[in-house]
Amino acid sequence: MNVASAHIGHGNSTSNSTHAVPLAPPSYFSVSEHAGPMYGHIFLMVIGVGCGAPTVMFINAFGMLAGVIYRHQTPDLYENNSHNKAGWAVTWIAVAWVAMGILGRYKKRTKSVSATTRPSQAVDIQALAQYQRVQGLGMPDEGRWSRDSGQGTERDSASLCSDSRSHSLESVPQDLPEIRDHYHSDEGFDDDEDAEKRGFLRNTAVDRLLSRKAPRIAFGRVTTVVHVLHSVVERFVLILGFLGLASGAVVYGGIFRGNDVFGGLAHFVKGGIFFWYGFVALGRWTGCFSEYGWAWNIKPSINGRISRAPSAEFTESFLIFFYGASNVFLEHLGAWGGAWSAQDLEHVSITIMFFGGGLLGMLVESRRIRDLLNSSVLAAKDEQVSQDEEWREPKTYRISLNPLPGLVILLLGLMMSSHHQHSMVSTMVHKQWGTLFVGAALARAVTYLLMYLSPPTSHMPSRPPSELVCAFCLISGGLIFMGSNKNTVEALEAYGLDAMFIFTVTMGFTALLMAWATVVVAIKGWALRREGKLSIASSTSLA
Repeated sequence: MNVASAHIGHGNSTSNSTHAVPLAPPSYFSVSEHAGPMYGHIFLMVIGVGCGAPTVMFINAFGMLAGVIYRHQTPDLYENNSHNKAGWAVTWIAVAWVAMGILGRYKKRTKSVSATTRPSQAVDIQALAQYQRVQGLGMPDEGRWSRDSGQGTERDSASLCSDSRSHSLESVPQDLPEIRDHYHSDEGFDDDEDAEKRGFLRNTAVDRLLSRKAPRIAFGRVTTVVHVLHSVVERFVLILGFLGLASGAVVYGGIFRGNDVFGGLAHFVKGGIFFWYGFVALGRWTGCFSEYGWAWNIKPSINGRISRAPSAEFTESFLIFFYGASNVFLEHLGAWGGAWSAQDLEHVSITIMFFGGGLLGMLVESRRIRDLLNSSVLAAKDEQVSQDEEWREPKTYRISLNPLPGLVILLLGLMMSSHHQHSMVSTMVHKQWGTLFVGAALARAVTYLLMYLSPPTSHMPSRPPSELVCAFCLISGGLIFMGSNKNTVEALEAYGLDAMFIFTVTMGFTALLMAWATVVVAIKGWALRREGKLSIASSTSLA
């Protein structure tokens, strides 16, 4: 490093093989004092976003507190950064999401209680009163209930079970105090039993407060708005948390200053897309999208919008098409108004490949297009033999075998593996994530080969093992893609780190993330089964 610094001081030019080591940018990495609060902030925010966002919001609060303490104890090395604002915005959005979920839950429970317990009250009071009257407990005739002529008081009379009577709690004879007391004592027992099923709040003051206030706050259109907002935020809260963590890494490392923000943002956005693409592939393997037919299974015959949902390959092709169409005009944004270099033209060519490959993938997924492609052979079909097995659709038609998304990723990986960079470390980092993308494409090819040789015949997820390899390569490749920007590579070189450092750290982090994601899906399955058992038990007790 001293030799490199001497070369910089003398102003000698360097080639790729004698690349001058850049100076480290001012960052919080170099601030050794008061590191404890920052480490606590990072740990708590990662746990709060990735592990306990729905239920343990206080972890996020402690993480924010640790960040505030660290910011007041250290100098501001990144003025006017976006992480502080983004962090507070994501936190308040998450708090609102949890609040809307609790409000909707209590509103739903209030409706179910009012729809089931109130009719049963009248039936129970009626049955008890009729029983006491039949037993001859001295009830006077004027105390008879409405529409009761005195007939049918025998034990075997069918009028005891007549549904034509309509009684309320106020119409119960006043000389049945023991029945009334017994009923209310049983009602209190039922409430205690329900409280055991409500969760961690139980029959606390907070639980009673929410039970009273929720119906007053959420009513009419307010309920609809709360439900829609909660559903929207629920689908994006993890991505918002990911944005907060990514912006925190940028500020902590002191990168993306000035015009470098365009190149850094491009790497983070593109790498982040492949990162989440890998989690979608992992979700397909775990069976998260089996109702849409995305879990390498036969889509169930479900009416409504689910039956009209596009295939996973169509969605992938559309995203590739949209990415190419939008980035054609953004590749030269960092040098707007300047001359186009050969590297700029290479990047534009890649986006055009995404545009054309995604468009072709959508055409392949179109049923209308496939029917038109079969027109020539269908025109030669004889009506007398139209029922023969030779004229039936192949079994492979039941599942999408579209290689275009995988082919685009394969070509991108090959291009980036041989892409010339300004330093040896940068070239090696690009080769790493390019090779990982090639591995993801080859793993997807193995999946299609398995599906072609043995098409799925069940609604249950097939779980081809090659998809785990595909997901691992996409997640790890996306993370390294994010870290292959110019500023991050210069920071690695300044601190004496090589390309293998970022590779090994990413591999371990990816394995841990995939393991935790699988556990989360398993916890969801356990919760669904438990909720189903509680619903069945509740229905049985009401019956």
